[in-house]
Amino acid sequence: MKRDLFFAIEQHLMRDENPSEYLETLLENPALQEPPFDMLFQLKRIRQSPKYHPEGNVWIHTMMVTDWAARVKEQSSDKTVFLWAALLHDIGKGRTTRIRKGKITSYDHDKVGKEMAKKFFSHFEVSPIFVEKVAALVRWHMQILYVVKDLRFADIQSMEEQTDIREVALLGLCDRMGRVGTDLKKEEENIRIFLQKCGRQMRDG
Repeated sequence: MKRDLFFAIEQHLMRDENPSEYLETLLENPALQEPPFDMLFQLKRIRQSPKYHPEGNVWIHTMMVTDWAARVKEQSSDKTVFLWAALLHDIGKGRTTRIRKGKITSYDHDKVGKEMAKKFFSHFEVSPIFVEKVAALVRWHMQILYVVKDLRFADIQSMEEQTDIREVALLGLCDRMGRVGTDLKKEEENIRIFLQKCGRQMRDG
């Protein structure tokens, strides 16, 4: 049953040191190819730019991010929300990935992912507040890049209104470390800059 699989995934997210070990076994489970779990299953077929994601497809990246999230979950103010957000953070890439001028892109996958996360949870009896929290983290997980690089997509005010910026920072660290060849100290410095810029704007505002 869908409900049983949902709670099995949640239990492994919460308890396992490396939830990916269980999640990988689900690729052989026909239930993962049925709604809403097919949102995850399709990630195995979604390519990523080798420049930014040398680890491979979106599923591989998601597994790496989820394992990182499991390692740092004690730093989260809401572990269940945080871990589900880690698992679902890139589901929007299934609908947004395109090849443009020879490059693999996934523009707006954060925005699309927010709505897909809501649709995912609509299949289960879960708290609307919980759903909104997960969806908000999915929506804003790209802000570390936008804020640190001063890109026009940065929107600190809206992010602060909709979610906990510290949770975004923690998820962002996992997102960056869920790749091959990343430098932990460098990524931690990016998180520090992100939090510093967010704090400065909120004070000035």
